[in-house]
Amino acid sequence: MYQGVIIAGFGGQGVVSMGILLAYSGMVDGKNVTFFPAYGAEMRGGTANCTVVVSSEEVASPVVSRLDTLVVMNEPSLLKFEPQVKPGGRLIINSSLVNAKPKRTDIKITYIPANEIAKEVGSTKIANMVMMGAYAELTGAVPIATIKESIPKVYTRAKKEIVEMNYKAVDRGAEAVKK
Repeated sequence: MYQGVIIAGFGGQGVVSMGILLAYSGMVDGKNVTFFPAYGAEMRGGTANCTVVVSSEEVASPVVSRLDTLVVMNEPSLLKFEPQVKPGGRLIINSSLVNAKPKRTDIKITYIPANEIAKEVGSTKIANMVMMGAYAELTGAVPIATIKESIPKVYTRAKKEIVEMNYKAVDRGAEAVKK
């Protein structure tokens, strides 16, 4: 099992945070992982992305030339990274904020209204956790249970209510792709 993913969006959307959670969860699950963040000049509001590899084999490089999966939280990220998804790969789009349609027809595309789901759960700030649940359910890279187990370990300063809200957001993201 090898899963190379780029998670991309604006700074402040929890893109890098999502990557950290995925990498940590992969380690908890006994996988080999790499995590490679990239930020724009501005943090909040600038571009942010991270590359995560989760694999049952050794990982030779944190750089992924052809993505198995791309998770986009905003429209500029779709335009920038869509060409890097390998044929037959997967594209997961936050349809709350991305109006453009992908140009590719040789990849699997899933639309998740992450901001709307997150707002129903309690805060649009957890749209990244909705996307995390969708990603985990679609790819099987890391079990949902492992992600939820990792949340309080990664976000050690989060209050209990916030941790519970994150659990719900992950579950709702997973449910959204089962429909």
